[in-house]
Amino acid sequence: MGRLFGTDGIRGVAGEMLTCELATKIGRAAAEVLSGLRRRPLFVIGKDTRMSSDMLESAIAAGLCSVGADVIFLGVVPTPAVAYLIGKCKADAGVMISASHNAAEFNGIKIFGGDGVKLPDLLEEQIEAIVLDGAFRLPASVGTDMGQARYNTEAIEYYINHLKSTVPFSLSGLRVAVDCANGSASVTAKRLFTELGAQAEFLACEPDGTNINHECGSTHLDALKAYVVEHGMDAGVAFDGDADRCLCVDENGEEIDGDFIMAICAEDMRARGKLEHNAVVGTIMTNMGFSKFCEEKGLRFVATRVGDRYVLEEMLRSGYSFGGEQSGHLVFRDFATTGDGQLTAIQLLSIMARREVRLSELASVMQRYPQELINVKVSPEGKIAFYTDPCVHEATERARHELGENGRIIIRVSGTEPLIRVMVEGRDIEQVRRVCREAAEVVRRNLGN
Repeated sequence: MGRLFGTDGIRGVAGEMLTCELATKIGRAAAEVLSGLRRRPLFVIGKDTRMSSDMLESAIAAGLCSVGADVIFLGVVPTPAVAYLIGKCKADAGVMISASHNAAEFNGIKIFGGDGVKLPDLLEEQIEAIVLDGAFRLPASVGTDMGQARYNTEAIEYYINHLKSTVPFSLSGLRVAVDCANGSASVTAKRLFTELGAQAEFLACEPDGTNINHECGSTHLDALKAYVVEHGMDAGVAFDGDADRCLCVDENGEEIDGDFIMAICAEDMRARGKLEHNAVVGTIMTNMGFSKFCEEKGLRFVATRVGDRYVLEEMLRSGYSFGGEQSGHLVFRDFATTGDGQLTAIQLLSIMARREVRLSELASVMQRYPQELINVKVSPEGKIAFYTDPCVHEATERARHELGENGRIIIRVSGTEPLIRVMVEGRDIEQVRRVCREAAEVVRRNLGN
């Protein structure tokens, strides 16, 4: 078995790569690495709505309890709720069982430290080494030394109330369509948006264990776009399966991605004196149009590796207060320690309500450079070979030379799926599409399945 952790935890097909046996080992190893100073460390565990989440929840808890760690089951909750409730429950760490935006057959394990932050690479590598080598140092508990598990499904109330507290301005008068992706937001969004005063209609809010992210949510916006236009809504918001990301739709049915949301929120935060060091943290995938926006507004733009954990690491290291990804993971450090889709949605909607401005007008603050993204399916061996393949390297250099200063190409291995992503950006959409197709074909021919 190769490396377990990707850019957002451990992820794979449930029952195939991600088995209950592996989950038990991960739970045991996590207890060993993250126990802290307490004799009986405490972990909180949340999950999304996938059918396999129950199995993995039980397996991880078994691994934790087997070495003397106690467990609080939170039930179905968003990923950022786990991060927040670690502190509220005075826990040593937290685990979220979710494969985010992936299809129902996948699942994943995300682990947070006692500070509510996703684990740094070093701690993930320690857990991984223990699991892969079988070198467990903590002995199995016996009898009354074993950990105990209990349920606290009311803890989610703390999280919902926390989100509400971040918006002092009512959303009354806004008509909003909310796509819950048949995932974790299904248990929180109705109360959140209704109690904040929005006139909300809820889509994909009936999870059955198999329909999470299926033709809905932040990766499938067509139904939301059509609903917003047909019913004359002011905006639409869409979450992924674990509600840690949010994309939006304006009143005309046009997509407002994470880069646009960052631009809108950054400008508003700066005007209110809430943008520390007048800086925003993005990633290498952030649109060039956002960089131009920052230049025009006198803001500093800092780019990191892809992944909201890397965005947050840079924010913490440099004292920045805001950052995010094009995919809709936005981190408001004043309120959260990870990307939070529902927090993002209500922050954006509150700007609309407070300023009495349409979302399309707010989004005009930034001009998006044409961008093309092609995902090439590859094997695990193909992902490894990517780093040394001379043909892919030559194709990349060829594309960079052709695009010049008015464009760029990024080819990278996905940290969450068996894909290599080819992204090309520039001023000329036809050139962008052609260069992207040509580069993707080289990747497919040399590394694809």
